Amino acid sequence: MIAELFKERSRRFTTRCAKYSRYVFNDHFILVLLFLLGFVLVQYSQLLRHFPKNPWAIILGLLVLCLLLPFWGNIATYLEPADKHYLLVKEEEVLDHIKKATGCAFRFWVLIQTLIFILVVPLFLALGLPVWRIVLVAVAMAILKYFIFQKKAQPFYKQSGLNWTDAIAAENKRQQSILKFFSLFTNVKGITSSVKRRGYLDGILKRTKKDKKYTWYNLYLRAFLRSGDYFALSLRLFALTLLVIFLVPEKWLAMVLVVVFDYLLLFQLTALKSHFAYQRMANLMPIGKDMQVSNLKRLINQIVLVMTLIQALCLFDLKFSLILIGVMLVLSLVYLPAKLKKMID
Repeated sequence: MIAELFKERSRRFTTRCAKYSRYVFNDHFILVLLFLLGFVLVQYSQLLRHFPKNPWAIILGLLVLCLLLPFWGNIATYLEPADKHYLLVKEEEVLDHIKKATGCAFRFWVLIQTLIFILVVPLFLALGLPVWRIVLVAVAMAILKYFIFQKKAQPFYKQSGLNWTDAIAAENKRQQSILKFFSLFTNVKGITSSVKRRGYLDGILKRTKKDKKYTWYNLYLRAFLRSGDYFALSLRLFALTLLVIFLVPEKWLAMVLVVVFDYLLLFQLTALKSHFAYQRMANLMPIGKDMQVSNLKRLINQIVLVMTLIQALCLFDLKFSLILIGVMLVLSLVYLPAKLKKMID
């Protein structure tokens, strides 16, 4: 009974992710990925043919990869909040399920880890490592992953049995991280958010005008700075764009990838429109929808403008910097108003 219950939950969540994946891996995104994959493969082959005489950067990169890969992956238990009440009498069976889930998660992620490790084996060979040492590194990484997964499973248990609170919280966090990835490309139901006051950003809030015509601007700015979704997501995407600019040698490709990430951010920030949808007092304010939309556009345009200017300066190429600014202006002045209008309609 318990095994069938968790299999059904696994099947339901997998089906849900498959539904959202259609919006992620659409024709345009797959085309971009194919171009990017071709570029990476060409650069990889060129690196192997013209291997540097002082490969300290490659050695450092491989070392970081080998240290980070064993920590990658989580245990999928598919526990839900109501289980600590309705499945309490079946606690022993749930414990057996978690032990099996830990083993399944380890086997799955060690397979993924091994496949990724195989991709960098040519670099180890180019560094002069014998095959038996490369195999030894792979085995050591697998053993390390086993102990790490056992460590990740420890909070699920306590002396009296199952630690329901920590186990349910860990599963909720795992599912939320997957759903938040899909939310980069489409609207996803069931995402929870947290609010955190970031005191070091209070200065920005103090500088905003406390005027009736900026009421929604102040609310959206506060939501952006203190929400667990928008601010952290913006920082991550912005950091990715800077990494792309500094790590991708071809400026045109770096500019294209930056535009893709900025578009994803712009799409995500439009979700601020519904941030106060379930707040009764916000709906009772005697302020029209037009002001709400104009204030949101003002905030998003300011965020995108600051990020785009920094990205353009970091490109160190006048032509591609101007193209980047032009594309982002089109997205801000054409796409953003159309998107918000569609959300209101």
